[in-house]
Amino acid sequence: MASLEKEGLVEESRSSISQESACISNLGNLDSAEASKSSNIFSVFLEPIQWIQMLSSQLNPTFIIGIVIVYGLNLGFSGSFFKVVTDYYWKDVQKVQPSVVQLYIGLYYIPWIMKPVWGLLTDVFPIRGYRRRPYFVLAGVLGGVSALMVALIGNLPAALALSCFIGIAAGMAIADVTIDACIATNSIEVRSLAPDMQSLCGFCSSAGALIGYSTSGFFVHHLGAQGALILMAIPPVFITVLGFVIYEMRSPCLHPEKQKKMGTLGVAVKGMYQTIKFPQVWKPSLYMYLSLALSISTHEGQFYWYTDPKAGPRFSQESVGAIYAIGAMASMVGVLIYHKTLKDIPFRNLLFFAQLLYGASGMLDLIFILRWNLVLGIPDYFFVITEECISRIISRIRWIPMIVLSTRLCPLGIEGTFFALLMCIDSLGSLTSKWGGGMVLHVFHVTRTDFTNLWLVILIRNILRIATLGLIFLVPKADPSDALIPQDILMTHSTVTSDDEGLELVPKNDRSPELLLNL
Repeated sequence: MASLEKEGLVEESRSSISQESACISNLGNLDSAEASKSSNIFSVFLEPIQWIQMLSSQLNPTFIIGIVIVYGLNLGFSGSFFKVVTDYYWKDVQKVQPSVVQLYIGLYYIPWIMKPVWGLLTDVFPIRGYRRRPYFVLAGVLGGVSALMVALIGNLPAALALSCFIGIAAGMAIADVTIDACIATNSIEVRSLAPDMQSLCGFCSSAGALIGYSTSGFFVHHLGAQGALILMAIPPVFITVLGFVIYEMRSPCLHPEKQKKMGTLGVAVKGMYQTIKFPQVWKPSLYMYLSLALSISTHEGQFYWYTDPKAGPRFSQESVGAIYAIGAMASMVGVLIYHKTLKDIPFRNLLFFAQLLYGASGMLDLIFILRWNLVLGIPDYFFVITEECISRIISRIRWIPMIVLSTRLCPLGIEGTFFALLMCIDSLGSLTSKWGGGMVLHVFHVTRTDFTNLWLVILIRNILRIATLGLIFLVPKADPSDALIPQDILMTHSTVTSDDEGLELVPKNDRSPELLLNL
C-alpha cells in the first residue's frame, strides 16, 4: 500500500509539473503572439519610411525631395485647391455658364500641351551649364506672379482672369516636365524602380490633393473664391527654392553658340519623329489619347448641379471640399493597391479591366443624378462619398500603368523631351475631353439652372468609356519590366547621340551589373 501511495504521489507530481510547463509555454506563446502583433503594427508605419530610404539610396535624395515638392505640393495641393476654388470663382464671381467654363478649363491645358517645348528647352537650352535648375526657378516665378495678380486685383475681366489661370497652369507644367525628365532618365537607367517612382509620384500627389481638397472649402467660405487664390502663391515659392537646392552637375561640354544649339534642337526634333514612327510607340500613344478623349468630361455640369439650391443636393462649400478630400484618400488607396498587387501585371490585361471598371463606375453618377439613391434609401452625402471613392481608386489604377508605359517608350538621349511629348498627347486628350464635354452640355442645354438633360449627357459619357475597350489591342502585352524599344533606337538610325546628362540622379558607382549590361 505504501508503495502504491508513493507511486500515486509521483504521478501527481509529474502531472502537475507537466501542467505548469504547459501553462508556461502557453504564456510564452501568448507573449510572442502579442510581440509579433505589435511588431506588425509598427512595421505598417515603418515600411513607407524604409521604402523612401531605399529609393534615396538607389537614387539621389534631392531627386526624391523634388518629387515630393513637385508632385505633392505643386501638382497635388495646388491642383486640387485650384480645381475647387476656380470652380467657385467662375460660378460665383464671374457667373459663367457650365458649358463655357468647360471651354475655359480646356484652355488650362495649353501649357500642358506645350510640354514638348518645355522639354526641348530643358534638354537643349541649358542656362549657365544647368539643364534643370533654371526651369524650376522660372516655373516658380511664373506661377507665383500669376496667382498674386488674380488674387489681389479686384474686378478682373474674364479674359484677364483666364490669362492668370493659364499662367498658374504654365508654372505647374514647367515644373512637372522638368521633374518628369529626371524620372524618365531614372526609369531607363534603373528599370526595376520605374513602378516604384510612379507609385511615389501617385502617393505624393494624392496626399497633396487630400490637403488641398480638405482646406479649399474652408478658405472659399471664409475668404471668398478670389481671396482664397492667395494660397496658390505658396507652392511656387518652394518650386523656386528647389531650383537652388536640387543636385545637378554643371555640364562641362556646353556649346553656347546659337548655331550649335539650333543644330542640337533639330537633332532632338528629328529623333522624336524617328521614335514616334515605331508601331510599339505610336500604338500605345494613340490608345492613351483616345481613352482620355472619348471619356468626355461632365464635371462642371455636375458641380453646378451639386451646389444648386433647388435642383441638386445643395452641397455646401465645406461639403464639396470634404467630398473631394475623401476622394483623395481613396486615390492613395488606389496607389497602394497598384503598388502592392498590380504593378507586375502586363499592361494590356491591367488596362482592359481598369477601363471596364471605369466605365461601370460611371453608372453611379447616373444613379445619383436621377436620385435613385433616395428611392433605395441611401442618403445623398453617403452615396456621393461612396461614388467618389470608387471612381478615384479605379482612376488611379487606370492612370499609373499608362504613365509607367510612357516612361518605357522613351529613348536615351531625348528622354525628357520625348516623355514630355507623350504627356502632351495625354494633355491633348484631356483638352478634347473637356471641350467635347462642354459642347455636349451646350447641345443638351445644361445651364446654371436647367439640369433636365444632365443624366443623358452622363449616359453618353459612360457609353463612350465602355466603347474604348475596343481599342485595347493598341496596348502591348509586355510586363512593366520589359524593354519595349531598343535602347540604341536613335543610334541605329544615326539620329541622336547620347550627350552627357547635366543632372546626375544615379551615382555611377551605384549602378547595378544589370544596368551596366543594358548600357
